[in-house]
Amino acid sequence: MKKLVGLTMIAAVALGSAGLLLGDEANAHGYVESPASRGYQGVLDRNTLGWTEALNKYGNVITNPQSLEAPKGFPAQGPADGRIASANGGLGQIGDYVLDSTGVDRWTKQPAKTGVNTFTWQYTAPHSTSKWHYYITKNGWNPEKPLARENMQLIGEIKHDGSSASNNKSHQVTIPSDHTGYHVVLAVWDVADTPNAFYNVIDLNLTSDGTTPPEEAAPAKPTNLKISAVTTSSLKLTWDTAANASEYNIYRDSKKIGTVSGTQFNDTNLAENTTYSYQVEAVGKTGEVSEKSTAVKGTTQSSAVEDNETPTAPTNLHSMETTATSVDLMWTKSTHFLGVKQYDVYRDGKKITTTTANRFKDTGLKAETTYSYKVKAISLGGNVSEESTAFSVTTKEGSNQQTTWEADKIYNAGDKVFYEGLEYEAKWWTKGNRPDQSDVWKLTSNQVVKWDTNKAYDGGTQVTYQGKTYQAKYWTKGDQPGASSVWEIR
Repeated sequence: MKKLVGLTMIAAVALGSAGLLLGDEANAHGYVESPASRGYQGVLDRNTLGWTEALNKYGNVITNPQSLEAPKGFPAQGPADGRIASANGGLGQIGDYVLDSTGVDRWTKQPAKTGVNTFTWQYTAPHSTSKWHYYITKNGWNPEKPLARENMQLIGEIKHDGSSASNNKSHQVTIPSDHTGYHVVLAVWDVADTPNAFYNVIDLNLTSDGTTPPEEAAPAKPTNLKISAVTTSSLKLTWDTAANASEYNIYRDSKKIGTVSGTQFNDTNLAENTTYSYQVEAVGKTGEVSEKSTAVKGTTQSSAVEDNETPTAPTNLHSMETTATSVDLMWTKSTHFLGVKQYDVYRDGKKITTTTANRFKDTGLKAETTYSYKVKAISLGGNVSEESTAFSVTTKEGSNQQTTWEADKIYNAGDKVFYEGLEYEAKWWTKGNRPDQSDVWKLTSNQVVKWDTNKAYDGGTQVTYQGKTYQAKYWTKGDQPGASSVWEIR
């Protein structure tokens, strides 16, 4: 995920009717566009507030609203309480903790009404997806305090089948009728092919529509069930939208095998040269189910047949993380009726590796250098796909860009500075925070410093206290070494 370098990024960012364009790299991978999430509102406000004021209010998210990524598993896991809006600073790539700022008048509120609302995502890299889930602040929450799990209640879950997120951009979510005034919705996109999720908060000013919702009609029977993309071990089901349906149950040979909110389902891990029968039923918001669709049958391919087809070309080639010396590439898997054996990765027209995964980390690169990548898929029978669309990316600045810390200078995540002979690295956007006193800075010099009660320490950090050396087991601030179990003596 590309390092943001202050004002030099302005020329690389343009806002058009189709969404946000971020130069040549898909940095991180999605944000709620409508109603505008807090991060995306920062992009919009940049045009009215000006760059400096917007940067101070929102942080670096004004150039990268799709960066709010943290481990998935919310609410059991995911970003810490008080860091929900910033997604723990976006895995340290953006570090927009300023997004966690509080106050009833701190953020722009999007007008909305109670009842059914549509939330639309903009994907810069539409990963395979397991689900989306939505939460809203409970009545009586305090906007002067940071968001915490105890403030949030679940209001919607959109189930997905592991296919691309682009198959499901807009979601219908019902906001309870007793929620009016200022509330925050948390939208979570769970990615299927990484351990992470994207967290977006949306600030809403809710009004009641003043009407009593009509009694929910029973969902209609799904129609036009079809089978396509058949391989030796998988196939895709599609059907038409059924009236009053909130989700669909899928049956294989009369046994329920899945539930999705959209109108497609990828069935995998099937036996080759085998016939299966499928039906789909619609489920209404109150749980009422429709009559099952007319059954359709599909037979998986046999591996004994001749491989005379080329795989589909890899798509959505992008970088998961870019450093001064590496690019972590990822792409959407290709398909073939027999299966894909491997992928060939090309850098600047030259093949650099072959991999069985749809991900490859290219290392040993030069800093501040632009590279162009393409990928081809090879089937089990040896047929080669068309090459992917070229993806260009520029590596970050090298370590030779280190400078002495300056109080009036803006630093971004990954920037390194020297202060009183020691090297520090910024964990997120910062200005005016002294490296030896603020937890925005991480000490990278191989030296143990004295414990400071006012400074936060990450897990693994070593300090000295009363002549002894201690190491933090996890993040801590104010816990005295020797008196707290967070510290262990070295």
